[in-house]
Amino acid sequence: MHRSVFAPAVALLFCAVIVSTAFAQAKPAAQSSAPKPAAQTSPPPAAPAKFVAPVKGVATIEVLRGPSKKVGKELVTPLKIRNTSKGSIALLKIDELWYNKKRDMVTAGDFRYKKPFMPGEIIDVEIHSPIVGEPDVSQLTFTHANGKVEFKAVKKFE
Repeated sequence: MHRSVFAPAVALLFCAVIVSTAFAQAKPAAQSSAPKPAAQTSPPPAAPAKFVAPVKGVATIEVLRGPSKKVGKELVTPLKIRNTSKGSIALLKIDELWYNKKRDMVTAGDFRYKKPFMPGEIIDVEIHSPIVGEPDVSQLTFTHANGKVEFKAVKKFE
């Protein structure tokens, strides 16, 4: 058999070019002789985020609920939520079910908070539900990745 010598030679040349460009160093920038002003110091580095173990089982939150509004073809419900648990809440999920005057469910909306919800943290949430039929009243349910969420409706956070 005749083996081609041309293909390995091209591959070797290609690798040599890639390696030489990878190890090439840029020339250092010329430094000016003027000293830096002392007032332009860099800000201190941000503190690293602390790990807070997630709640297993029942978590507790406080909810400040705003009035629901019709915006186009949607009902928008604003909420402010504060974590009152000792641990973080993983994957908080909020479901809002809308009922008509006969108490038949007509529409629903949901919200998912994918970051860890830290103790004492307050988040702003808007739940969007499509308008179907004539919604009258709604019900909120809260869950998280490791269990249920008990909530307390408040008029302001203390």
